[in-house]
Amino acid sequence: MKVIDLRSDTVTKPTEEMREAMARAEVGNEAYGEDPTILELEKLAVELTGMEAALFVASGKQGNLSSVLAHCRRDDGVCVGKESHIYFHEGRGVVTLSGVQLLFTDDSKGIPAPENIFHVTDKANCRHAPPKLLCLENTHNFAGGLAVPPDIFKRAVDAARDVGLKVHLDGARIFDAVAKWGIDVKNYTEIVDSVQICLTKTLAAPLGSIVCGSKEFIKEARSWRNRLGGSFRQAGIVGAAGLISLNKMRLRLLEDHKRAEYFRNKLKEAGLDVQMHDWSTNMVFINFDKEVNFDKMEKLCKSNNVLIGFTSLKRMRLVVHNDIDNNDLDFASGIIPQAIYSVLKNS
Repeated sequence: MKVIDLRSDTVTKPTEEMREAMARAEVGNEAYGEDPTILELEKLAVELTGMEAALFVASGKQGNLSSVLAHCRRDDGVCVGKESHIYFHEGRGVVTLSGVQLLFTDDSKGIPAPENIFHVTDKANCRHAPPKLLCLENTHNFAGGLAVPPDIFKRAVDAARDVGLKVHLDGARIFDAVAKWGIDVKNYTEIVDSVQICLTKTLAAPLGSIVCGSKEFIKEARSWRNRLGGSFRQAGIVGAAGLISLNKMRLRLLEDHKRAEYFRNKLKEAGLDVQMHDWSTNMVFINFDKEVNFDKMEKLCKSNNVLIGFTSLKRMRLVVHNDIDNNDLDFASGIIPQAIYSVLKNS
């Protein structure tokens, strides 16, 4: 029986087309700048984003870290959201390896308000590192997989410019925001200084991210990538899958959003406290009014071939992706409420 894996969109498997492309990929030594498939991938990323240059990196974490290192020096301040991926999942590496100080702002609604950006830079004094960079996330994972609209996104960028900050976009799922609003990705990328785009989440490639920015920035990011151990040899084997991600997979993301909305409604009908938001994309969040026994819920669901995830002991996250269809969601929408109510009844 099929295992319905709703833990994350990082669990997506490469498509058959990707596997075939990987098998026949033209390759060379990427560290020498001689891998034709990676060069084609980077060129495509430049065309899509409207930025000057691009760099293939091993992961989103490596892309964000290389970007911070390229923009900042030791003891610079980096403004990040309290709910951001860069803080929660990457903060230790960023601080340890770059020597920057993280300055926190409220991004619980998906993006910091301009006044919050002004506040975090205003309060920096002799006890704080001088702010140099603002990191934004779109779509925003912990806020609910929210796609920040381009006009609201621009307000945050403009606020950063007003106080002299550069802006890096953690756009791991930026094409989900693009699909949500039916716009060109350039609406986001052309107003920031750099962007990291993950190829392995909703875009289904097995490995890799792309960082884009100015030629000068990418030259510096490449240097840092290499110092982080990110120099590649015949990377075109995975780059071939990345080309399909950017050429094709980004165009199907609205299917995931529609299925996620269908799933939300099914779970809400079952009486669960489902987060409903006009900016939602492929993620479904269920809230609890108290801490729950996640281990028991996970085991009950797993025994019925459904895999679930939590962001805290009071919040479940379920992610719809390329390997999930409506039949899977119909089945899961029966199993998950049963597991939840069973655990709550016995807690």
